[in-house]
Amino acid sequence: MSAAAAPPRSFLMLLIAVFAVAWFGTLEHRRLINPDEGRYAEIPREMVASGDWITPRLNDIKYFYKPPLQYWATASAFKLFGEHHWTARIWPALTGFLGVLLTGFATARLFSRRAGVIAGVVLGSSILWNVIGHANTLDMGVSFLLAGAILALCLAQHDQSVESRRWLDGAWALLALATLSKGLIGLVLPAATVLAYMLWQRDWGMLLRLRPVRGITILLAITAPWFIAVSIANPEFPHYFFIHEHFERFLTKTHGRYQPAWYFIPILLLGMIPWLGSLAQGLWIGRARESAPGFSPSRFLLAWTVVVFGFFSVSSSKLASYILPIFPSLAVLLGVYLARMDGNPRLRWQAVPMILVGLAALVLASRAPGFASEQVSVERYLAYQPWLYAAALALLLGGALAFVYGRQGRTLAFALALGIGGHVFGQLFLLGHDEVGRVNSAHDAALAIRDKLPPGVPFFSADTYDQSLQFYLKRTTTMVAYRDEMSFGISQEPHKFIPTLAEFESRWRELPLAWALMSPATWTEMQKKGLPMTEQFRDSRRVIVSKP
Repeated sequence: MSAAAAPPRSFLMLLIAVFAVAWFGTLEHRRLINPDEGRYAEIPREMVASGDWITPRLNDIKYFYKPPLQYWATASAFKLFGEHHWTARIWPALTGFLGVLLTGFATARLFSRRAGVIAGVVLGSSILWNVIGHANTLDMGVSFLLAGAILALCLAQHDQSVESRRWLDGAWALLALATLSKGLIGLVLPAATVLAYMLWQRDWGMLLRLRPVRGITILLAITAPWFIAVSIANPEFPHYFFIHEHFERFLTKTHGRYQPAWYFIPILLLGMIPWLGSLAQGLWIGRARESAPGFSPSRFLLAWTVVVFGFFSVSSSKLASYILPIFPSLAVLLGVYLARMDGNPRLRWQAVPMILVGLAALVLASRAPGFASEQVSVERYLAYQPWLYAAALALLLGGALAFVYGRQGRTLAFALALGIGGHVFGQLFLLGHDEVGRVNSAHDAALAIRDKLPPGVPFFSADTYDQSLQFYLKRTTTMVAYRDEMSFGISQEPHKFIPTLAEFESRWRELPLAWALMSPATWTEMQKKGLPMTEQFRDSRRVIVSKP
């Protein structure tokens, strides 16, 4: 294709088909990793087993940290297709994939088809979007819904036609689903962005164009039924969810996730690999005002990026994935910038950072065995090493090809070379991680004991909790002297909890049959006390015993 040509539809369909195979084809390969993947597979499993889809429970204990949208989606996949690794991960994978398609589509409608293709390639190959889209956490779902609402709002504001009103209704519906996915940030962040944009652009009429009365009606129709139902069933829910999980989490260090204000800067740089060479230029292009009067989608997307990044930077609770919702907006801005670089040979220099990162990854891969510890052996890192070498080479090859295409000013070929190299890098990094991640999963432990474990026999988690064990065993366990994130639920149902190891010892001696999970340190302590137990499984992190 010539530099200015728009990609033909047949090319786009082929690209999407190949991307779908690459995106969804790896979901079953890896074990579920603690804590998040085990937790967010177990809660839906218990919904299916109990039939209660109103009150989320983790290990049969009330769990009100987050709303239920992802639990419902995963539980539905379990009922339709069974409980597998891929069904546990299907919601983040599906929303991540749809996020790439929607980003490309919206960019094409707002700017040009060529910019849309590049924006989709940028998002689908960005390391953070790629990795989180293949992990069973809540962050991808809410990121897609929030970014989807922002993009739908841009499409609605772009022209005031009948179709634009449908996009606006869709934006309000997506905000409602984001609220059902992760709480009030589904409303707070978009509202702050609209306010920031109005102040920046001096577009005071935008508030009325959002049709707030109709929008709030859509929002309440979708969100209110569950919030009312769960509050009726659990009167303690409103205070815990709205006060503790929102205001206290944001303002205090109660969850132990405090990080300095600059924490997300390196996360953004690492997460945007392989697009570091174009990141600054993409952000800069967002500040420019469009030549035509009216709504400015690039400025609105830049406002969204700054608001979300700033909001979480000042928060007292930080995790790397919190800034994921800005990645679609960054992809749009980079797509617009790169599309305008058609025919410019200076484009080649923007591939250099990827080549340097690939070289650094080769060096780190050679030193992988040095990361071994008591829990993860040298042998495990040696098994991981070939995957790391292959991932680094994918970056290097993609960077080298992009440099060649960039020198020729072939922007689309440049973007595809970088995108394929970056996506392959992320996938190989993840697939190989199963070699070291297996020690942080209960998959092998459950497989070793599942056929030995009689149904209905008491099973205790003594002074520890393994997030994925219950999912793989298809049953819950009784918590002993360990509260952590389940402290609030335990306070509501204390009869399901054994508060001390001493009480556990007494209960264990009385029972004719019992099983227990414990750490190696607790096992040593119980052995010294002469507790009757037979070791059934052991690895570096866990010991499973039975009586007799």
